[in-house]
Amino acid sequence: MLTEKQLNDIKALQEVCENEGGFQLKLNFDMLKNREENNKEDFFHYEEGRLVGFLGSYGFGNKVELCGMVHPDYRRRGIFSRLLQMGLDMAKNRNSKTVLLNAPTDSKTAKAFLKNITCTFSVGEYQMKWEKTELTEDPAVTIRPSFSHDDREAEIQLEVLGFGLNESEAREMNQKIREISSDQRLIIEAYGKTAGKMRVSESNGEAWIYGFAIFPELRGKGIGRKALSKVVKMEDQKGLPIFLEVEAKNAHALGLYESCGFRSYHSQDYYEYLN
Repeated sequence: MLTEKQLNDIKALQEVCENEGGFQLKLNFDMLKNREENNKEDFFHYEEGRLVGFLGSYGFGNKVELCGMVHPDYRRRGIFSRLLQMGLDMAKNRNSKTVLLNAPTDSKTAKAFLKNITCTFSVGEYQMKWEKTELTEDPAVTIRPSFSHDDREAEIQLEVLGFGLNESEAREMNQKIREISSDQRLIIEAYGKTAGKMRVSESNGEAWIYGFAIFPELRGKGIGRKALSKVVKMEDQKGLPIFLEVEAKNAHALGLYESCGFRSYHSQDYYEYLN
């Protein structure tokens, strides 16, 4: 569990690195704020009481994503290499099958570092922000909180069908989210039956949509667009800017989000570490 000081130190270092490099780092503060006790997932390098290097690890089933940074004045001293090795050792100890190194697309320093690492490009990801758009309502598609055993089983099935996790990984991730996250877990219903799910995180004056999935047999019927429209309107009425992420190769999802008013403003690249 990270302290308030550690979180503030990470934010301060992030601001310096982003301002210097002209990019945005994906540090998943919603996960950093909900770390489990006695579970080493973050690595720090302080000099004279000042945080100058940080690496965070983010587990998703049997996959681990690593993202970090070093203060511009302290680079080329081996700090990030040491932090990365600690992250890789942690992933190995947890028997993670896949380790992805996350780098902002526009970060020249990250790309230069990765040239010296045994890794290969895996996938690109867009961060998207909603711009004011007229959205239509449909009473046949509704959103409600997830609360029952059947809802939980549906969420697990959708993780397997929508995101490629196996059932045990999906159950473990679902349990972890329920235990440590304050996200809204939402069930999508269409014509009286469960059609999909999503999560909404409200933090730091922003709303982020995660884990959006529709059962395969119900895709292509406009259910996803109508459900997303409802959630966007709900968050917009609270005065919150609304964000989400989508893999660049997922053309269908990208088209859906754009049709609802989301526009790409930043991108991240993921490289699979080859050990």
